[in-house]
Amino acid sequence: MANQLEQDAEGNYIVRIGHSPDPDDAFMFHAMTNGKFPTPGYHFVHELQDIETLNHRAMNQELEVSAVSIHAFPDIAEHYSLMNCGASMGEGYGPMIVCKEGVTMEQAKNSKIAVPGLKTSAYLGLRLAWGDVEVEVVPFDEIIPRILDDTYLSGLIIHEGQLTYVDYNLDVLIDIGKWWNNRTDNFPMPLGGNVVRKDLGDKMMEDITNYTKMSIEYAINNPDEALEFAKKWGRGIDDDTNRKFVTMYVNDRTIDYREDGRSSIKQFISEGQAIGLIDAKFNVEEMRFIGE
Repeated sequence: MANQLEQDAEGNYIVRIGHSPDPDDAFMFHAMTNGKFPTPGYHFVHELQDIETLNHRAMNQELEVSAVSIHAFPDIAEHYSLMNCGASMGEGYGPMIVCKEGVTMEQAKNSKIAVPGLKTSAYLGLRLAWGDVEVEVVPFDEIIPRILDDTYLSGLIIHEGQLTYVDYNLDVLIDIGKWWNNRTDNFPMPLGGNVVRKDLGDKMMEDITNYTKMSIEYAINNPDEALEFAKKWGRGIDDDTNRKFVTMYVNDRTIDYREDGRSSIKQFISEGQAIGLIDAKFNVEEMRFIGE
């Protein structure tokens, strides 16, 4: 498959990395897409789209590497493998259902909830926590505004909304990351992961995974530089909020899922299968994590 990839003027293979337009993904991929260390044979470029769009692009095998929702992974597992690095996991925090003051949980459950996508891990977490609720898909960055203008009583927020909701005096009805942590063996909540396309072959998959890990380590070791780059995708958040959000989702766990992280992913997918949101034929025990 490598000979089907485009090459740059120096003969390096051009590898497209899809990630969402939020600071933590930008922080992770800053070094490898901006030439901060040598990547012999490869030229990495990033393509930014919201996570639900990336999920569907992966279903069409469009990108060599992509961030995807863990919820969506079984749908693409025939053609992609998860890297063992690049995780976005909630360590006792995660997506939230928020609302204006005075709205009860019962009212929220019995009204239409704004969600960022039906293949997002946030949506699977909501369904595991609250059961079969009525939802409507809304772009993630429009959910808080649609609550404020009373289009919806409540909404499921992701990305930096998990920090900025307080600026709008919204209440939290449930923090799904905390809920998952409390009901499992203190497992972190699986949200996003990086996948690499299988038809690239084992060597290229391992190379790309290694460079991704190096990029994450570079960002962690040079945080000010990477944070300045990442802030461009923070939709106006200040430096303190940018740093706090990035460190929530880029840390030692991002370098290596670790055993409990991998176990959490398998349990999350298994529970999704139990409620019919994930194909029951997918075998979680055969999951392979590149670079493990």
